[in-house]
Amino acid sequence: MTTSAPTASTELLRPHVRRLTLDDLAACGDLAESRGWGREAHKWRLLLTAGRGYGVDAPDRPGALAGAFVLTFYPALPGGRAYTCVSMVLVAERFARRGLGRHLVRHALAESGDHAAFLSATPNGRPLYEELGFRPVGTSCMLRGPFTPAVGDDVRPAAVRPARAADLTAVRALDARAFGADRTELLARLPAFADRFVVAHDPDDPHGALTGFAASWPNDGTTVLGPVVAHDTATAQKLITDLALHAPGPVRFDLGGRHPELGDWLRARGLTGDFSCTLMVRTTGDIPGDPALRFAPYSVALG
Repeated sequence: MTTSAPTASTELLRPHVRRLTLDDLAACGDLAESRGWGREAHKWRLLLTAGRGYGVDAPDRPGALAGAFVLTFYPALPGGRAYTCVSMVLVAERFARRGLGRHLVRHALAESGDHAAFLSATPNGRPLYEELGFRPVGTSCMLRGPFTPAVGDDVRPAAVRPARAADLTAVRALDARAFGADRTELLARLPAFADRFVVAHDPDDPHGALTGFAASWPNDGTTVLGPVVAHDTATAQKLITDLALHAPGPVRFDLGGRHPELGDWLRARGLTGDFSCTLMVRTTGDIPGDPALRFAPYSVALG
């Protein structure tokens, strides 16, 4: 009696999920590109080193991935709760509608343990996440385009300057207030990851206390502006103006739904777009921290 070789469909009935490494960087880019996403190699490299990547090998193509996701762990602050960010949940088109996406998200939740999980869901992914216990707590909208200052804008804001090593303690403290978790490891990678990293300070404060920080980084021909954390909208605008004017081309800004006034300001300066994602959490009421301070995430894949 002879047996035929296993097919892609039979092998994926019980797919093995393994840890990804930087050796899988090209395969991650191929998988993302196959679903209409950018290759985003710079971002994938950060995610696979700051977080934990997981994938299922494609049984029909050596070296290819049938699906993948990333988990980024945020330890709890004193008196708080630890969180995980679930991101980059992708399934190759030829393996779609077989339950692989559900299998991957369940694996993410198992790996999260007692950490509360959150994610940014596309309209296509939201029904699955709702089925698995996530609920919406906010939105974000992707804006893109060339940034052109309006008449009257302060294009050389004196209160914004490049970040220095001595600023990192204050940056971590402000980030902890904004996001309610210990993101020290992620922030420590920001100077090397970003093309530009700036801080805002109060010019009337003799100690130069920080009132905000922001960074920009390259992503497939666009400069992403984020994170942007600030005490108020005016400070966020100064940080954004500095970053955008140093960008070599069009910029991208992932606008949180809690700051519509900033969206109006950005659209008046040339950015457009209406692609929205839903911020969702599981086993808790909301993500921690102060949303008034959060104007843009590090990346939607990181929060």
